Amino acid sequence: MLQSRTRWIVRPSNNEKIMGLADQIGISPLVASLLVNRGLENPAQARAFLFNEEQEFHDPFLLKDMDKAVQRVQEAITAGEPILIFGDYDADGVTSTTVMMKTLQELGANVDFYIPNRFTEGYGPNEGAFRYAHENGVKLIITVDTGIAALQPAQVAKELGMDLIITDHHEPGPELPEALAILHPKLENSAYPFTELAGVGVALKFSHALLGRVTDDLLQFAAIGTVADLVPLKAENRLIVQKGIIQLRKSQNPGIKALLKAAKVDQAQINEETIGFTLGPRINAVGRLDDASPAVYLLLEEDALQAEILAEDIEQLNIDRKEIVNQITEEAIRLVEEHYPLTENKCIVVGKENWNAGVIGIVASKLVERYYRPTIVLSYDVEKGLAKGSARSIDGFDLFKNLSTCRDILPHFGGHTMAAGMTLNIADVDQFRNRLNTLANEQLLEEELTPVSYIDSEVSIEDISIDVVEEMNRLAPYGTENPKPKVLIKDAPIANIRKIGSEKNHLKLTLDHGGMSLDGVGFGLGDVFDQVSPMSKLSVIGELSINEWNNQRKPQIFLQDLAVLSWQLFDYRGGKKITPLAATLPIESTKWIVFDSNLHARLARSLQNSDVIWVSSEAEALQIDLDHCHVILVDFPPSKNLLIQLLSGKKVARIYAHFYKAQSDFFSTIPTRDHFKWFYAFLAKKGPFELQKYSSMLAKQRGWTKETVDFMAKVFLDLNFVTMENGLITLNRNANKHDLSDSITYKQKQEALMLEKELIYSSYEQLKSWFDALLHTTVHHEEEVKEWI
Repeated sequence: MLQSRTRWIVRPSNNEKIMGLADQIGISPLVASLLVNRGLENPAQARAFLFNEEQEFHDPFLLKDMDKAVQRVQEAITAGEPILIFGDYDADGVTSTTVMMKTLQELGANVDFYIPNRFTEGYGPNEGAFRYAHENGVKLIITVDTGIAALQPAQVAKELGMDLIITDHHEPGPELPEALAILHPKLENSAYPFTELAGVGVALKFSHALLGRVTDDLLQFAAIGTVADLVPLKAENRLIVQKGIIQLRKSQNPGIKALLKAAKVDQAQINEETIGFTLGPRINAVGRLDDASPAVYLLLEEDALQAEILAEDIEQLNIDRKEIVNQITEEAIRLVEEHYPLTENKCIVVGKENWNAGVIGIVASKLVERYYRPTIVLSYDVEKGLAKGSARSIDGFDLFKNLSTCRDILPHFGGHTMAAGMTLNIADVDQFRNRLNTLANEQLLEEELTPVSYIDSEVSIEDISIDVVEEMNRLAPYGTENPKPKVLIKDAPIANIRKIGSEKNHLKLTLDHGGMSLDGVGFGLGDVFDQVSPMSKLSVIGELSINEWNNQRKPQIFLQDLAVLSWQLFDYRGGKKITPLAATLPIESTKWIVFDSNLHARLARSLQNSDVIWVSSEAEALQIDLDHCHVILVDFPPSKNLLIQLLSGKKVARIYAHFYKAQSDFFSTIPTRDHFKWFYAFLAKKGPFELQKYSSMLAKQRGWTKETVDFMAKVFLDLNFVTMENGLITLNRNANKHDLSDSITYKQKQEALMLEKELIYSSYEQLKSWFDALLHTTVHHEEEVKEWI
């Protein structure tokens, strides 16, 4: 067997609905199953999802207060009043600020922007910033991607005589700020049909209302913010990202082009992954380490040379960010492994002075990826006695709900099921850790601490074609609530498998079934190669794609996890070194089986931490529990019966067959009946014969070995054909007739030869079949053993 790294959960499917949808809109059953799993069971909904080229954006005036907001901006533009865009320091906030700045600049407004510093001001509108705006003559403030919780700053704006328009998408609280207008898709009594817009999505709606259209140029920024903020990629968000990616691929924006150049990205190949893993992190890096304003300046910049300078600075900030994240992650791992063992901590809480508060959320995500436990990473401000934290969770542990039980020691916290932020006193951290671990122990079963892979559909190799993969790609762009489809291929024969890469840490294979084949690549899965034996059937999960190489196109699968569901045989016969296995196999489930007592003693000394078992009798063999174990058969068993008792009916995971034998019987001279006939006649003619003294001479004369002569003498002694006294062998002329097979010595020799042939000199396929028969046979008593033999 090969245990998968994650728990595989195949999403339940309704075959009747799948086939009905496939027939009605003319798609493959695989793509139909993906749509049904996403709740798109209605043919009209499914068709609109797949073929949405003509879909229109919703009317922005369906948002509550939109008319008031548009009128106030138009008045400000007409009067030449200074307008301030107040943004946020993440990618959603930066792109929201960019959208509003470009919109108002196009309308001729006197506009500027302000983004608070994460480290000196914290999140959201604040009194100091608003008073600074007032001192500079600002009459209208428009917040983007922030402001819905700014009760006190809104009151300050009112007192100073500044109008405030709030555009936001974060959860509204029970009390709303006092503002001229609040544009928010989740307000009560809102007529807007889609509630999951990102902050930049709301900003785009405001732009739409002000300009009377959705401009292509702004869609590229809206796509970046929407993907980076991890909002659900469905409905209007999906439309924003689809259209935005088209614009990004042909963008002439100097800032975008410079950022792509610095990141070495092919602009024509941009997709949602480019945004999520390249553009978004670089824009985020600016606000994580310093003031986020340069990111806005980059997107607003019209001079290509100046844009390249800004992009290079941002690229360096992203490199710095990665180094800081790696350093903090290494320190956090050391803390976990030295002070907070996983056996005692189902919830990880670690903290240290001077950890950068802007990146601790990334560190928490990396620790969850490594340990798969709810994780909170804290940055300590010793002077203030405060710890600022960021949390990430796993399925089965609701962060917001559990943090809510600690309100008494959390002056500030917020978030949702899977992510949260908080502030607490450093003095309360130990209590905080203990309370969360108590809750985790109550809520998380041991099996829930293994990562989960949710699988959209189980498919066969015959189901996969270029047409199907291309059709499946119509589900893109992928993201939150529309994940990239993950499929399961079960028990597929392996045509070939090998390690690839300069460090041999990746895997390449070909699966073959029914005359159809499928190539697969697994990055970082090179170590699996040594855990998959010949003839194994492999189950894999991964993402389907099309490989284009050398003017050929063919389907392939990007492997994410693998498993072998049945037992495996690994062939270490022929003198291969077997002790290195001790470093690669889990100690707790590996059994080293040895039949020779001297070899057992030597091996037990060299493998002190391993379970080295000496099997000396059938009764002992029968009692050894080998279920779900890696069984290493170190040396050759003295009898077939011993191996039967050891393995029959056992549910082993793997067998490593070594079968060391100091001297083989297989190629020694085996006496024929003519040999025995001649030896009998010799003893009859010569009379008593001093065997020990003259057997070598006799053997040399006949062209035999001394062992051949000694063996025939033992057989005759078994059959009472001779007597042996003081080294003299004498023929017993009154002995009863017996067949050679009646001799125990002769029978053991024949069995040993046959066993060597079966275990040592058989092919891999023959040995695998031999063990298959044995493992599927349950032996309870001697008669059944004899019958099986």
